Amino acid sequence: MANQNFLPDQYDRTDALDINHNYLPDQFADYEEILAKVGEVVRKGDFTLGRAVDQFERDFAEVVGVKHAIGVGSGTDALFLSLKALGVSEGDEVITTPFTFYATIGAIVTAGARPVFVDVLDDFNINPDNIEAAITPKTKAILPVHWSGKPCRMDDILAIANRHGLKVVEDSCHGIQAKYKGKGAGSFGEFGAFSMHPLKNLNVWGDGGLACTNSDELAEKMRLMRNHGLIDRNRCAMFAYNSRLDTIQAVVASHVLQKIDHITESRIANSLYFDSQLSGISGITIPQRDSGEVKQVFHIYSLRYERRDELQAYLEARGVDAKVHYPIPMHLQPGAADWGYKPGDFPVAEACCATTMSLPVHEFVTREQQDRVVYLIKEFYR
Repeated sequence: MANQNFLPDQYDRTDALDINHNYLPDQFADYEEILAKVGEVVRKGDFTLGRAVDQFERDFAEVVGVKHAIGVGSGTDALFLSLKALGVSEGDEVITTPFTFYATIGAIVTAGARPVFVDVLDDFNINPDNIEAAITPKTKAILPVHWSGKPCRMDDILAIANRHGLKVVEDSCHGIQAKYKGKGAGSFGEFGAFSMHPLKNLNVWGDGGLACTNSDELAEKMRLMRNHGLIDRNRCAMFAYNSRLDTIQAVVASHVLQKIDHITESRIANSLYFDSQLSGISGITIPQRDSGEVKQVFHIYSLRYERRDELQAYLEARGVDAKVHYPIPMHLQPGAADWGYKPGDFPVAEACCATTMSLPVHEFVTREQQDRVVYLIKEFYR
């Protein structure tokens, strides 16, 4: 029987590495300042959808460039509730990418729909040129993923959705402050979903998420759906879900939001430095960087490497937390067995899963540490 909670062992393995993806002790070194703000929540007792939630939602909406941001329990719930608010249900299909985190697919499945996969481009994002061929009479929505904080080609995706009368939900869980042609990721579709998992660029002390929209009607529906469907304490407009952003987590999120410009700029700078130092090395492929119309925020810094698994083991043995995001594409996961997909169905996504590896680029990574990683990678390929 599998260990019921595999995360503690994973934390211990990661903590032993010198150059790490986990930067939380550094980021929250000022925890006493946050605890003082949490103390105000304790004194007021508004733990559930309190005043701090309202303020954070307004501030976050402004950052994304939308009318409404609705705080929910997680990024997964933001995706799931967005699909449900748009009427996705049993028998529907939702087009998405096989190169993503499990939550994208879990949200579609728990909403009652079947994921229909479309292969990705070399930049890891869904290939809009292949979407129309996947549309059937059952298709209800398109769910693009802004992988690693690089926005998808939203003009093309929205044009397809409009031609076929489909809804668009953006998985922007990697994409806070990412932009496409000057407009924030998560502001294009009917909904944009964001995550505040502890290792996201904007993070909290547990789980948290937001669903963003420019529709007053959809915003009102989402606010009902996250809180049992309650209009007020005594009236229920619909029987719905319990997925509220905790007030304490909103306090933490507001604290980190004050630092988000620095976090984003650091990740971009560190990623581009790696690009400059690793380019030209035989065996490494750097995805195209669209510096003009796209602002990529590098929640994950992934390149493609020959002999990836050997390189990963080599780096980890020398104290570098090199991670694979993720080795098995969604259409080949055990949970997808009943959908009839097979190896070779999405060759680009499968090749990405076999060759990608991520290096730490958060705001606490130093140039000295980056130079150490570059030296080790060059040494490996020599």
